[in-house]
Amino acid sequence: MKFQDATTKEIDDILEEAWQAFGVYRRTGLKQRADLMRAIASGLETAGDELIQIAMHETNLPEARLKNERNRTMFQLTSYAEACEAGHWLEARIDTASSDDLNPDIRKLQVPLGPVVVFGASNFPFAYSTAGGDTATALAAGCPVIVKGHPAHAETSHRVAAIISKAVAEAGLPKGVFAHVHGLSFETGKALVTHRYTRAVGFTGSYGGGKALFDWANQRPRPIPVFAEMGSINPVFLLPGKLKESARELAGMLAASVTLGTGQFCTNPGLILGVESEALDLFVRELGAAVVKVDPTTMLHPGIAKAYTDKRGAALSQADVTTVAVAAAAPKENQGVPTIASAKGEAFLKNPLLHQEVFGPYSLVVRCKDIEELTRVAALLEGQLTASLMATDQDLADHPGLVEAAQDICGRLILNNVPTGVRVSLAMQHGGPFPATTDSRYTSVGADGIKRWVRPVAYQNWSDDHLPDALKNSNPLHIWRMINNQLSQDPL
Repeated sequence: MKFQDATTKEIDDILEEAWQAFGVYRRTGLKQRADLMRAIASGLETAGDELIQIAMHETNLPEARLKNERNRTMFQLTSYAEACEAGHWLEARIDTASSDDLNPDIRKLQVPLGPVVVFGASNFPFAYSTAGGDTATALAAGCPVIVKGHPAHAETSHRVAAIISKAVAEAGLPKGVFAHVHGLSFETGKALVTHRYTRAVGFTGSYGGGKALFDWANQRPRPIPVFAEMGSINPVFLLPGKLKESARELAGMLAASVTLGTGQFCTNPGLILGVESEALDLFVRELGAAVVKVDPTTMLHPGIAKAYTDKRGAALSQADVTTVAVAAAAPKENQGVPTIASAKGEAFLKNPLLHQEVFGPYSLVVRCKDIEELTRVAALLEGQLTASLMATDQDLADHPGLVEAAQDICGRLILNNVPTGVRVSLAMQHGGPFPATTDSRYTSVGADGIKRWVRPVAYQNWSDDHLPDALKNSNPLHIWRMINNQLSQDPL
């Protein structure tokens, strides 16, 4: 099936419709929004194996992986629906007037921004795409959503969009609450981001793509927020004590993580750092031996396969980089070759190209001469989604500077585990300092992601009848509120 790029006129009509729908959807109750999200989840389940087969054909991902990802997407929708109804994200605050009338009655809550444009991700056709986390959290916030489907799985996106549109119609909501467009060109994306009715953008993809959206959004007469996840090399720090006692185990764990899903995860550990020692030598040998045994597998689409081949080749061609191991089996067309390389800490510090993400089953081992150099490398790394410390309790006590340096560059700090695998929970932080994301204060995974699509408004001296339900004296939503600095569900 072939899809045409949306025209400027079509985009204008869609955003006009979304803006009109916003006036209705922003006033819907939390339960109605939650029910819509549950209906979308149910629709994904009802779509059955046909949807999975379409995604398999378009992405080269295996059936089991896609079924698990669809289940994750359904869980996101239902768990965010629960969070929507609970209303914690509204951050309702009530400070009643003082008895002497010197302090007025002030009440605050979060209100939706308006139409949100979501760009589907190439590597997650369900969980980070059309019905993914950005769409779910924006709908929870009360914002209409316009999805630009990723061209790498255009038909999958089209089918999922039909499920969402059906749920919107059956809920009795305006059609403009959700829309879906196709577009291969940058011009489609630019038209969506710069449209006068667009109020926020969600993106998961490359640095180049995310930065372009961010720049367009900030060049508008009225700039808007862009929440872009743009890549990460997710450094893993091997501290001396842990490495000495567990070199083989760490090598096996990281070999599996580096090659999982052909390395096509935003949390793939693309950088492993340690201090020169016999234990590090053993680790590198074991890591290489494990990776040699991993067969190349087909990547998501030819564009990603070519980018991996080109960036891998550029990294391995650097004068100070040594190839440690390459998969023994010869790759077929569009397959990613599992690869481990190595470089000295001094070379890494001097060569910015080695800091760049190689999206695929590749990782660079950086061998530092001492713990001071390791800490210096950590401090100079760019922003990351994750950083992992393989460390004993004594390692942590002995090297607080390294721990702090790792914390400063990431959104999720992991101890003695790999970064691949992102749990959908309230405590999850999936976002890190630039250039990992454009705003490290927010997460794209977990119910706190709803907060990206809202802004605070305070109501001063309003009568109870005209206040939003979340701020009324009777608390008709039965949500938790901060009343005169005390958390309560009680009415006033």
